[in-house]
Amino acid sequence: MNINSTLFLQAVVFAILVWFTMKYVWPPITKALDERAQKISDGLAAADKAKSELTSANKRVEEELAKTRTETATRLADAERRGQAIIEEAKARATEEANKIVAAARVEAEQQTVKARETLREQVATLAVKGAEQILRKEVNAGVHADLLSRLKTEL
Repeated sequence: MNINSTLFLQAVVFAILVWFTMKYVWPPITKALDERAQKISDGLAAADKAKSELTSANKRVEEELAKTRTETATRLADAERRGQAIIEEAKARATEEANKIVAAARVEAEQQTVKARETLREQVATLAVKGAEQILRKEVNAGVHADLLSRLKTEL
């Protein structure tokens, strides 16, 4: 055999092998590789999308937390103000009630003072009459001298 013919025959067999591979073997391999590349690119796109969604969700969570914190601080401040207002109102009512009680006690004390003075005048008038009886050594009629006794009361 001649080396040229062997080389030519091997080139023909190689060409047939290349043609067969390109026709029947290569398309399924390229299809599988393309599908695999598509799955990988879809997975990377989904990961990027999930990452951006996570970042967006974190931002929304932070905004909601900040909003909630400010609302809570506002509500606490309002509650504090209401508590102080209630305390001040209770103090004012207590002061007003104390003033009413003190005024009532003063009125009652004044009434008791007037009553005690009247009682004292009665007692002094009775003592004066008894003293006058003893001085005069005779009984003074209280009914006859009612005018005298009433003047004596007013003077005392």
